[in-house]
Amino acid sequence: MIRRAQAYAPGTGDALALVLAEPLSFWGGVDVETGQIIDRSHADLGRTVAGTILVMPGGRGSSSSSAVLAETIRRGTAPAAIVLAIPDPILTVGAIVAQTLYGVECPIVVCDITGIVTGDRVRVSVDGSGNAQVETAAR
Repeated sequence: MIRRAQAYAPGTGDALALVLAEPLSFWGGVDVETGQIIDRSHADLGRTVAGTILVMPGGRGSSSSSAVLAETIRRGTAPAAIVLAIPDPILTVGAIVAQTLYGVECPIVVCDITGIVTGDRVRVSVDGSGNAQVETAAR
C-alpha cells in the first residue's frame, strides 16, 4: 500500500515498523547509546527504536527531544525514519539539525498511520521537491 505523506524532514528509510500506540518523548524516553525506550511510564518500555521505521501518533515534548533525536542520529541509534499521524516540530528540528551538522538523514513524514502494524516492511521517501510517500508491505 502506498500512502501520500507530508514531508517534514528529507531522506529515505526502509526498515521494519515499530508502531507505538502513544507518543514518545526522546528526552528522558530514549537511551541515546542504544535507542532503547527507557521511559518507565511508556507502554513500549524496553523496545528499541534504532533502525526501525518509528510509527506513532505524535511526539511528546520536551523541546530537548530535538537534541536527543539529533544525537541518536549522529550515533546511529535513531530510527531509519519517523512516521507521525500529526506534525511534531520538535522532532523535525532534531532531524534537520542532524542533517545539517552531521550529514545524516532521518526522514520525518506525516500521514494516516491506520493499518500499519509492528513488523510491517515500510519504506519512507521524500524527494527533492518535498513529495513524500510511505509504502507498506505486510509481514
